[in-house]
Amino acid sequence: MSAISAPTPKAIARRRRKESFFRIWNQFRRNPMGMIGLGVLIFFVLIAIFGPLMASRCDLSPLCHPSNLPIQPPSGKFWFGTDTQARSVLSLTIWGTRISLIVGLAATVITVVIGAGLGLIAGYYGGWTEIILMRLTDWFLVIPFLPLAIVLSIILKPSLYTVIFVIGVTSWPSTARVIRAQVLSVKTRTYVERARALGAGDWHMMTRHILPNVGPLIFANTILIVAVAILSEAVLSFLSLGPDPINNVSWGTILEGAFDHGAAYSGYWWWIVAPGTAIVLLVLAFTMIGYALDDILNPKLRTR
Repeated sequence: MSAISAPTPKAIARRRRKESFFRIWNQFRRNPMGMIGLGVLIFFVLIAIFGPLMASRCDLSPLCHPSNLPIQPPSGKFWFGTDTQARSVLSLTIWGTRISLIVGLAATVITVVIGAGLGLIAGYYGGWTEIILMRLTDWFLVIPFLPLAIVLSIILKPSLYTVIFVIGVTSWPSTARVIRAQVLSVKTRTYVERARALGAGDWHMMTRHILPNVGPLIFANTILIVAVAILSEAVLSFLSLGPDPINNVSWGTILEGAFDHGAAYSGYWWWIVAPGTAIVLLVLAFTMIGYALDDILNPKLRTR
């Protein structure tokens, strides 16, 4: 009878990660708030993916349908009415879903990479490294987000990439402080001290012991940051600092066009309701998912 080989450390780690994932998923799907948010998010993701099948890109051009009439209220032909260029507001909102999600996710990646990286380094090394990095973080926190974002958007050429970069480099300080605080707590635990006593290097300590334990917090914080990034894009686009409103339509650029033509006080309510409702629903979905994950991944909240 052949002996059964013992599982390798990598196999054990993969099995534990798989079990942890399914445990978190089982807890998440029992959370009504999280499941509602996930359903809304999936709805918008499907719209972003299959948008070209629901609305032609030609609908974004005012020359595509010369027979359309401008400023038409919702009807059977135009569910959300038309704007001053006779474009369907529904088509604009569908195409704006893709840009808003791209900006939100891409800017969040930049924010998390900068914030989590600086938070890990500051919390782990401490000393002068922590002092310098935290003073830099405090400097960004002191400067209001909107003026700094406006200045950067004016200096750089307005484009989709500029919006992503501006939101990413101005939204990381809060993430850095949260991750640093968690790292300060994790690095004093017994298993970390034991690994250090056995001669583990800094890279091994950070990647094998510190990062896996702050990973859930980073993930939950990332979900909440996406909501903030989407709102920030809408604000910058509303101030005419966003992407090209013709080639890269976003919900913020739709609201900017509505405001410029006095939709708020001229009775063109459909021009505002469609993109405004989409922003509220998507931001609410990410917020609900983030809070649900925080309840699951935060031991103190879970115990309560």
